[in-house]
Amino acid sequence: MDLSTFDPLDPLAESPERRQLRDTVRTLVRDFSPHAHTQALDDAEQFDDALYEQLAAMGVLAIDAPEDVGGIGDLRDQLVVIEELAAGPTSMAAFLIVQFMIIQVLRGYASTPQQHVVLEQLVRGETKVSFSMSEPDGGTDVARAMKTRATKIDSGWRINGTKLWTSGATRAEWLIVIARTREPERSSIDGVTMFLVPTAATGVTVREIDTLGIHGMSTCEVSFDDVHVGHDALIGVEHAGFRQAFATLNREGLNAAAACIGVGRGALEYAANYANQREVFGKVIGAFQVPQHWLADGAVRLEAARSLASRAAAIEVAGGNAELLAQMAKLVASEAAQHITLSGMQLMGGFGFSRELPMQRWFRDVRLWSFAPLNNEMVRNRIGERLLGLPRSY
Repeated sequence: MDLSTFDPLDPLAESPERRQLRDTVRTLVRDFSPHAHTQALDDAEQFDDALYEQLAAMGVLAIDAPEDVGGIGDLRDQLVVIEELAAGPTSMAAFLIVQFMIIQVLRGYASTPQQHVVLEQLVRGETKVSFSMSEPDGGTDVARAMKTRATKIDSGWRINGTKLWTSGATRAEWLIVIARTREPERSSIDGVTMFLVPTAATGVTVREIDTLGIHGMSTCEVSFDDVHVGHDALIGVEHAGFRQAFATLNREGLNAAAACIGVGRGALEYAANYANQREVFGKVIGAFQVPQHWLADGAVRLEAARSLASRAAAIEVAGGNAELLAQMAKLVASEAAQHITLSGMQLMGGFGFSRELPMQRWFRDVRLWSFAPLNNEMVRNRIGERLLGLPRSY
């Protein structure tokens, strides 16, 4: 059973090259990250270095980077890779969402020296970069609540403050940090600047946070105590850092949707196979209407999410702005995956509760995307306001 495609004659189906990419990544996951291996790393809360090295060797880390630094492919290829990883080692899919967001920031706003020092190494798998924006007092409203400050001095900038929910910071050599550099004039998103900060800089402290899921990639608090960086650490335009970050949201949301589609597909295939084998009261569970309806609803929701994500990605690649479609895709995909994993847990009973089987890990991991990169309630608010013309509700 393969729920990643339905009809090979579908005129909207993936290109042969993209299908080959999907098959290659799927084979890589099968060979390097079977469920038992992924669960062992999840239990140990360890990053999968071997899989990362294989992805780097394949060129996956360079997807949608500029060609002059070795970039290949586009956003649609990112979605394929993330989906295939999320159906198995979900933490690596989460890592690549950050990787691809960093590529977009650096290709759009980094100076030539920054691209030479960081971006070229990033796409070869020779360095890692994390993104520090959220704060203890603000997530969705981080601009209004931002307390991290960067003060200009003769030799550059001095940064003070604390960031929360920074993914992968324990293994990153660099941080992209969003800090307030002046008081806002009209909007709270003004007066915020983006900086490239080495994690080894004096005054940077990284603390790992224990989380429910995505155990194969650290989630961190990062503190900045009089951290000095030079003038060349500034990324893009001074005081416009938040707007630069906003420019990444469509693609980050689509990559999050792809991760949810991958989790949902993996869990749905696993649950359907289980339902076809597990017998109760003299027949397989799949012969009962209730579990059939659970799984059928999951399949419908998953295909709706895939269609939204594919359309939005095509618009973005063509140079358009698919903001609302991207947000819809993330909303539908995350809720589809949550429905499927919850149904899978219920269908499997005690076996779903066992850490020896993957359903519980998918169930835990996919919760992340109900509130990241933007919580689903705020997504609904934005759809109501921007698509339906309803009054602003926040």
